[in-house]
Amino acid sequence: MTETRDRVLSRGGDWDFDLLRTYDKEIGAIAKEYGLDTYPNQIEVIASEQMLDAYASVGLPISYTHWSYGKEFIRNEESYRRGMRGLAYELVINSDPCIAYLMEDNSMPMQALVIAHACYGHNSFFKNNYLFKQWTSADAIVDYMVFARKYIFECEQKYGVDKVEETIDACHALMDHGVDRYHRPSPLSAAEERQRQFERAEHARKQYDEIWRTLPRASEKASDGAAKEQVRFPEEPQENLLYFIEKFSPKLETWQREIVRIVRKLAQYFYPQMLTKVMNEGWATFWHYTLLNTMYDRGLVDDGFMFEVLQSHTNVVMQPGYDHPAYSGINPYALGFAMMKDIRRICEEPDDEDRAFFPDLVDRDWREVLDFAMRNYKDESFIAQYLSPKLIREFHLFAIADRHKEDHLKVEAIHNEDGYKDVRRMLSRQYNRDILVPDIQIYRYDHMGDRSLVLRYNRLRERPLTDDAKEVLKHLSRLWGFKVVMEVFDEQEGVVDRIEVLPVS
Repeated sequence: MTETRDRVLSRGGDWDFDLLRTYDKEIGAIAKEYGLDTYPNQIEVIASEQMLDAYASVGLPISYTHWSYGKEFIRNEESYRRGMRGLAYELVINSDPCIAYLMEDNSMPMQALVIAHACYGHNSFFKNNYLFKQWTSADAIVDYMVFARKYIFECEQKYGVDKVEETIDACHALMDHGVDRYHRPSPLSAAEERQRQFERAEHARKQYDEIWRTLPRASEKASDGAAKEQVRFPEEPQENLLYFIEKFSPKLETWQREIVRIVRKLAQYFYPQMLTKVMNEGWATFWHYTLLNTMYDRGLVDDGFMFEVLQSHTNVVMQPGYDHPAYSGINPYALGFAMMKDIRRICEEPDDEDRAFFPDLVDRDWREVLDFAMRNYKDESFIAQYLSPKLIREFHLFAIADRHKEDHLKVEAIHNEDGYKDVRRMLSRQYNRDILVPDIQIYRYDHMGDRSLVLRYNRLRERPLTDDAKEVLKHLSRLWGFKVVMEVFDEQEGVVDRIEVLPVS
């Protein structure tokens, strides 16, 4: 017998802004009952062209201009027009208030899904996960990008578009190596940046006439030059290449240092998103599924609404097989959602296997367990802690060793107690940023000699650098202004290779 739904908020796919407000109010009330803590929401409805534009500018509502954004826009637009790809139903910004873009072509069920997914799922993750709390300034990012856009526009007017683009190109090539993993950055503030920018320019102006006076005299060179050359600078290797370039590049002008700083701040802003893709998408997907099902259980939406929502949800969490044309690795939506849902199952309906693997989760309040995991983990540690044997079987996961010095593949982990632990450990390592991004550090700056810069690539399991390494070093040499050397270092063999790039004139 079909339940009579007298409280249904709407029927069909049509929507207007009043209806959006109604759904947002109802979804927000249910989210509050579940304990979701969010920033205030700012919901904006945009056209497909605007969504393509947002794609191109790395998802921020405002950014500086650069040719790569235009190239990305054209590429996405052509694929979209030809039907080769679809557009996301939404785009959400880690800001305070949290900005969520909804596509105007969405039906009402899709708009509700987006509101639940972005405005209460992603929003609560942005606000409460420890990486976002430590490394981003949600309340300042929009103002900071307004400042950055204005400053780079002024530089283009004063120094020329080509020179500014060349500087930004070089910075973009080094963005993955422009973050601090251990030192917490200072909070973003457009006002403080403008003041610091003025002070830096004023300091450079005052020091200009003193340059020749500070050069060492011949007698000084003879007496203590040899001793100074023995001291390596920096004393410890530095992993944040953009920060080191900003502070110590011998050739950069003041305005170029500011652009390096802007790109470095942008790289730091996106750093947590790189480490939490599975968790962030899994959390948001779990909550749109939970919130909208709760609305259905309370009679606020009808069967047609839920059929459309569940069809979209199923497409999002589908995990293609390895031999499927759409396969591109593990779908973060699929793995993240499955793990969130599985944690709830372990808390509410554990079996003997769950009790053996997760004794601390059994009979706990699932909301508290999920909230703790969301706040305190990243993808690598989340998978290592919570991936269950049940999901390992459902995803058909096992481990195969492919060692280049051996002629045969070896199955190293299967579906037994030790195998589950090994699969979980090895899968979690694939989400370790140190595995994904080459470990390249500044090893030595010859500031007393030819001003060359020596970097070291700490080779992992004998992995070589790709052919792009030399091109990236050329970008680095443009910012540095002098010779740049990359040493390939192996713990067992020492320095096994060197790549040398001279500055481009």
